[in-house]
Amino acid sequence: MPLFPPCLKPPGSAFRRQNSLETRPSLSPSAQKVQDFLRRSGFPCTVIEFIESTRTSADAAARVGVGLGQIVKSLIFIGLTSSKPVLVLTSGANRVDEVRIATYAGEAIGRAEAEFVRQVTGFAIGGVPPTGHAQPVETYIDDDLLQYEVLWAAGGTPNAVFELTPAMLLEMTGGRVVAVKSGESPMHARRSKGIPPCPS
Repeated sequence: MPLFPPCLKPPGSAFRRQNSLETRPSLSPSAQKVQDFLRRSGFPCTVIEFIESTRTSADAAARVGVGLGQIVKSLIFIGLTSSKPVLVLTSGANRVDEVRIATYAGEAIGRAEAEFVRQVTGFAIGGVPPTGHAQPVETYIDDDLLQYEVLWAAGGTPNAVFELTPAMLLEMTGGRVVAVKSGESPMHARRSKGIPPCPS
């Protein structure tokens, strides 16, 4: 499989120069697990694992040469009543409104501890991919991500990422598209982006 599948637009030459010098020759077990899941599921995406960390959204954006908003940031919360896991896939440029997420989830939420994250997803914080988790996870997708042609998401380790489209993100996660950004009315956000209202 080529590094960048035909359906996805390759990044610029600066990334290609970095790739030859700064990526691992073979994937670590966690990154390979994500790659195998993507292939089994029919998604033409290639996991790339760097030698240096892409743990933060800013690190990932700098590594692949895209805007911060194109990075899919994976945040795991826990329902304080049910203990259910809640995954928020948000634009790297946004800060998540946790009160809003609690409304979507139907209960108060809190940030999940590292052990809980690994238990429910199978991956460590900083490398949680949007899909391929150890168990089903209730998922919400930032509507800001839909404006981009391509996105980059974590690939199983703090050093691994893969390129995908918003349509792929929706298909592979089955997540609900919502407004998650702090300081923005959900109804106004959806109307301004031409997104239908969320079903009740």
